[in-house]
Amino acid sequence: MSLSDGREILVFAEQRRGRVHPVTIELLGKAIELSGNRDLTVSAVLLGRDVRGEAQELIYYGAKRVYLFEDPSFYNYDPFLYKANLVALANEINPYAILFGSTHIGRSLAPRVAASLQTGLTADCTNLSIDEDGAFIQIRPAFTGNILAHIKTKTSPSMSTVRYKVMQRAKRDEKREGTIVKMTPLPNDPSWEVIDERVIEGINLPDAEVVVSGGRGLKRAEDFKMLEELAKLLGGVVGSSRPLVDEGWIGKEHQVGFSGNTVKPKLYIACGISGSSQHLAGMRDSEMIVAINSDPSAPIFRYADMGIIGDIYEIIPKMIENLKRR
Repeated sequence: MSLSDGREILVFAEQRRGRVHPVTIELLGKAIELSGNRDLTVSAVLLGRDVRGEAQELIYYGAKRVYLFEDPSFYNYDPFLYKANLVALANEINPYAILFGSTHIGRSLAPRVAASLQTGLTADCTNLSIDEDGAFIQIRPAFTGNILAHIKTKTSPSMSTVRYKVMQRAKRDEKREGTIVKMTPLPNDPSWEVIDERVIEGINLPDAEVVVSGGRGLKRAEDFKMLEELAKLLGGVVGSSRPLVDEGWIGKEHQVGFSGNTVKPKLYIACGISGSSQHLAGMRDSEMIVAINSDPSAPIFRYADMGIIGDIYEIIPKMIENLKRR
């Protein structure tokens, strides 16, 4: 017997340390838009410890039904335990679609769930739609961002991971009503256990309001210190194009672009970045783009709100000096 009267768009509400990840609110916003006048219910599934308050928040953000798996075993992310419970839920409610964020957890968990359900999965989507025949259409960049592929999953349920910072957030409304369905968690797999989980504190690039990124115009890895100083003065963080990450000059968590992070800061400063389609895919929606490059024909200038033609080793120190004076 299904738990739902109609088909559901099920959003995986990722949480860490008892707090729901912001990408979940974006997924709810898209699910609400997709449901429209269709016979689709927007639902969420939350696994965690002492997270009933977060489940209520999901209702305020538009979930009509929240499947709550609450147990101490869900405090740390256990891919096998999470997968087993999600698969059991999906088999019971037969959702129309399941949405995950393209986070470290989402990218790890979604393929496991899809494989167990023997259904397809489209990764790193930038948009979703439903066609006139009711088919779920998943849109993502292909061929390094040069085209947008429209993918239709023939198996059920349709499954997608969606990039953070590409969808509109759902609006919070405490007048919204919904149902929290208390679920009975499956037991741990006795053959193994999570002994410890350590969170490495790092930068939160997608949420930064100012990003100062370096590209091939940098001559040495040590020159990122110059960008770090500028970013610190502006209250921002340092980003990078992929080639410098591949060279090992800076960690992958700093990478902006098609295969890295998508950012939408208030200010994005591109230092010595030519503006390949791969990089542009991750930052072109920034509110203000400032490009510094010695090549006046660099593609980045076509997307910049302000372009400075010149040597970054002359311009950036002057910017730092002026900011320190102010």
